[in-house]
Amino acid sequence: MTFPPRNGGDRPKRFSPRPGTPEKKPFSMRSGAPRTSQPVVPAKRALNEDGSEREGDRIAKLLARAGIASRREVERMIEEGRVKIGDEVVTTPATLLTSLKGVSVDGKMVGPIAAPRLFRFHKPAGLITAERDPTGRPTIYTALRNAMPKDAPRVMPVGRLDVNTEGLLLMTNDGELKRALELPSTGIPRTYRARTFGDISQARLEELIEGIEIDGVRYGPINANLERSANRNKWIELTLTEGKNREVRRVLEHLGLEVSRLLRTSYGPFELADLQRGSVEEIPQVMVERFRKTLKTK
Repeated sequence: MTFPPRNGGDRPKRFSPRPGTPEKKPFSMRSGAPRTSQPVVPAKRALNEDGSEREGDRIAKLLARAGIASRREVERMIEEGRVKIGDEVVTTPATLLTSLKGVSVDGKMVGPIAAPRLFRFHKPAGLITAERDPTGRPTIYTALRNAMPKDAPRVMPVGRLDVNTEGLLLMTNDGELKRALELPSTGIPRTYRARTFGDISQARLEELIEGIEIDGVRYGPINANLERSANRNKWIELTLTEGKNREVRRVLEHLGLEVSRLLRTSYGPFELADLQRGSVEEIPQVMVERFRKTLKTK
């Protein structure tokens, strides 16, 4: 992507990251349905011939892996009676299955679990990170409709970006991968660049490494560096490992800065790089699997 021009082609002055800053590695390269009026029957767990319980995975996990929705959303679907095995309504997300054969959601049969796929999407400002908006505002799927490869599966966003925030948004067909990428416990660093107006010093920004509390909300450590300063106009880079709602904007505004532009430039090892606004690029499968293995060790 193209950032604002810099006078004379000079690189911005960057302050050295504080010790312990997460290392950034360059990246190469539901619809709702009416609730059923049928009687609800608990779905039976599969049994072996000797009556012992057959091994398998929870149906909520399998449906998430199949890209139906995140595990939490699948659990909500089950509570609403929208998931069936054959003609029986599933009543618990703990139902064990070895496959999704015979499983339907909102009356539509669920296909087999596909390999997890992960995409980089350069979200433009002005789009809602949702499948639809009640007020009719354009969503990320408006842009994705023409940007995704023709063979792409149904995908879900990893986390969210505010309507006025642009930059890297990961998209996946795997609800379990989505959940793992979003969990605060995995500590995946997210990096943003903010264009601000106001007075701030590098010393004040470095205090954010200890975290900060604003209006009763505690925000974790943020590694912030003053990238470029021209009078009161500044570019600031911030790296954090959690994704509270509007966190970056709230922290910077709390410091007395006006944020006029905010971009996410990386999520873990995956970078926005030169991906054009509104474009999508698939991350190679080998990189996805390698990254999944690192998540298991956290």
